[in-house]
Amino acid sequence: MLTFLIMAGGSGERFWPLSTKEKPKQLLKIFSNKSLIRLAYERILPLVDKDQIFIATNEIQLKALKEELPEVNDTRIIIEPAFRDTASAISYGSLMISKCYDNPTICVLASDHLIANEEEFRKIIKIAETEAEKGNIVTLGMKPEYPETGYGYIEVDKTILNKPTKALAFKEKPNLEIAKDYFSSGKYLWNSGMFIFKYNTMLESLKKYSPNHYEVSLELNKLIDTNNGVITANKVRDTFIKFEKRSIDYAVMEKANNIVVIPSSFGWNDVGSYLAFDELFNKDENNNVIYNVKSITIDSTNNIIISQDDKNNINLLGVNNMIIVITKDNLLIIPKDRCQEIKKILAKV
Repeated sequence: MLTFLIMAGGSGERFWPLSTKEKPKQLLKIFSNKSLIRLAYERILPLVDKDQIFIATNEIQLKALKEELPEVNDTRIIIEPAFRDTASAISYGSLMISKCYDNPTICVLASDHLIANEEEFRKIIKIAETEAEKGNIVTLGMKPEYPETGYGYIEVDKTILNKPTKALAFKEKPNLEIAKDYFSSGKYLWNSGMFIFKYNTMLESLKKYSPNHYEVSLELNKLIDTNNGVITANKVRDTFIKFEKRSIDYAVMEKANNIVVIPSSFGWNDVGSYLAFDELFNKDENNNVIYNVKSITIDSTNNIIISQDDKNNINLLGVNNMIIVITKDNLLIIPKDRCQEIKKILAKV
C-alpha cells in the first residue's frame, strides 16, 4: 500500500514578510495561481486515492490548511503538538499512517517544493516504491546543475538517471569551493529531502540508530485510538516532547547501510529563499525580477522586487543586488547575499 506524508508544518521564515506563522510559504500562491501545498497534493493524486495522502501540520496553520485543501478529510491531517525536527515528524507521521494501513510504504514529501516535470516525478516514485519493498530506505538525489551551496549532497558510485544506487555518504551544505569539487567530480547529487520506505523498515532503523525516537514512538503507539487512527494533539504532547530534536538525516540516513538513492532530474526546486525568484521568473533588461508591483529602475541591476499588493509602486535609483519585499504590514530590504539571515529580523519582531 503506497501512502504519502506531506510535511506542511514549516514556518516559512525565509520568506518573511510574505510568509507568516499562520500562513507560511506552502500556503501562498506565489509561483502560480495555486499554492505550493496544493501543487504538492495534486501532483500525487494520479498515483493514489486521496485517502492514502496524509498531511502533517500544526495547530497554528490548521485553519489555513483546511481552507486551502477542503477536500482533505480530518482523519488524514496529522497535527504535531510541538516542533522537534524531521526525525520526530517522520516517526510520528509514519506511526499514524501505520494505524490506517498494515506496514504501508510511505513516501515523505515537502509541501513547498516545485517540480516542473510531474510525469517524470511520478515515474521515479514508482521506481522508489519497488526499491522500498526490498527493505531499503530510498531517497531521491537531484542531478546537480551547478555548484550549489544551499543544498546538502549525497555521494554515490553511479549517477545514471533513474537507476537506483547505494548511498556512500551524506554531506552537509558545503562552501563554494567544496561545492565546485562536488560538481566537477560527478559523484554527488543534491539531497532533495524526499524519502520512501516501508513502515517496519523505518521502525527497525530507528531502533538501531536512534533509540530515543524508537522508544518514544512505542509510547505514542499506546496513546493512539485505534478505532479511528487519529488522536488530538493535546493528548500526546507530554510524550511527543520527549523526542530528541534531530533531523532524519542525522538520526538515520547518515548511519544506515540500506540507503538507496535514485539519481533524478525532473525540474526540482526547493524554493528555499527569495533567490528562487531569480531562477523561476523572467528578468528585465537590467537583470531585475519585478513581481506583482509597478517599478521604475534607474541604474539598478540584479534586484528582486516583490509586492503583496499589485497596487504598490517601488522605484529604485542606484540600487543593486538587493531583495525588496513590501506587504501591508512590513517592508524588507536586504542584500541578496544575506537573504539567509532574515531570521535575525524575526527574532526581534
